[in-house]
Amino acid sequence: MKRLAIGICVSLALAGAARAEETAKEKANKAAVLAFYDAALNKLDFEAASKYLGPVYKQHNPTAADGPEGLKGFLAYLKTTFPQTHSEVTMSFADGDYVILRVHAIRTPGTAGNAIVDIFRLENGKVVEHWDSVQPIPDKAANANTMF
Repeated sequence: MKRLAIGICVSLALAGAARAEETAKEKANKAAVLAFYDAALNKLDFEAASKYLGPVYKQHNPTAADGPEGLKGFLAYLKTTFPQTHSEVTMSFADGDYVILRVHAIRTPGTAGNAIVDIFRLENGKVVEHWDSVQPIPDKAANANTMF
């Protein structure tokens, strides 16, 4: 019984260690999302970003319209309202068809900006779904840790 328990523990440990490495699909998904994000949110280039979209683009942010046209409208809004917007991806993770980004977005230079977590779902290497959570960066924190 003891030997079985040790064997199970070793198997679980090895499975966890194997999972620490991204699969080729996860690496490709992450690369696609990073390229999409840069084209869309930094370059504000819908045509370049649209190459990474699947046949459907489902938007879960309640302030953004669904579909590619919704994204196109959002990028047009950013170009007009925040032409100097810049988003720095500070962390990225992939798990199967999901890619998660931790982002420091500054819409107007000289401001603290927002901390954002973006979640993307891909199908066949194309972005088909998006969720996000946005948190303004306060002027003063209750601790010495940074948000990034």
